Amino acid sequence: MTSHVIHSDPDILGGTTVFVGTRVPVKTLLDYLEAGDSLDEFLDHFPSVRRDQAIAALEIAKEMLIAYANPA
Repeated sequence: MTSHVIHSDPDILGGTTVFVGTRVPVKTLLDYLEAGDSLDEFLDHFPSVRRDQAIAALEIAKEMLIAYANPA
């Protein structure tokens, strides 16, 4: 699932993790949300990122946080 949403390529922004098909770093979405901006505002500012990509990236982050908080 991750490979359809985000990826890292040394030829794109020096390997920064970006949304697939864009040059928009995933960190930018998190920075927007941290600053209190809405998902819609982020999407308005970065129209190359699809809503389903942004939501999937947040789901991945949620799963990783839960897994980290509750190691098996």
